[in-house]
This record gives sequence, C-alpha cells and structure tokens, in this order.
Amino acid sequence: MSHDKKKQTILDLSKYMDKNIHVKFQGGREASGVLKGYDQLLNIVLDESIEYMRDPDDAQKLTNDTRAIGLTVCRGTSILCICPSDGMEEIPNPFIVQD
Repeated sequence: MSHDKKKQTILDLSKYMDKNIHVKFQGGREASGVLKGYDQLLNIVLDESIEYMRDPDDAQKLTNDTRAIGLTVCRGTSILCICPSDGMEEIPNPFIVQD
C-alpha cells in the first residue's frame, strides 16, 4: 500500500507575496513584515520585519515599542494568525468585562 499523498497547504498565501502582513505567534509575540516566501507547512519568510514589544508587567499586552529584526524565518507550527496589514485595525475584546 503506497502513501503518495502530498502535503498541501490549507491557506493560499500567494496573494500576499511581496505585501506587508501581520503575524501572531503562540506565546503572545507579534510581528509584521513583507512576505517573501512560504512552504506547504506554512513556514514563512518575512523581510523588513518588526516585532511589537510586550509590556513587561503584562505579557498579554502590547506596547507602542517596536524592534526591527530584518529578514526572518518563522516556523509554521508557532503561527496562530496571518493577516494583511492593510485594512487591519485593533478592536477592543468583546469578551472581557469592562469595569
């Protein structure tokens, strides 16, 4: 019995090639950059990458500080969310009860 199934990617990232994307990772880190490449396991290559720094007192909260990290290879298994940077805006979490 032969298992010649090729791994296929769930997402088609080709429409985001050479465009700015925003990526969220397991553990709370976030970065953005220009998508330069990807594979079927969703490992991605970002150029001109910027990491968004977290608040040292609250690891789930991002600050306005950023860090330029340049060319980056991101492992697909650690990626939670990929979205285009154009048209993205942060909204308040509707599931958190405001005091």
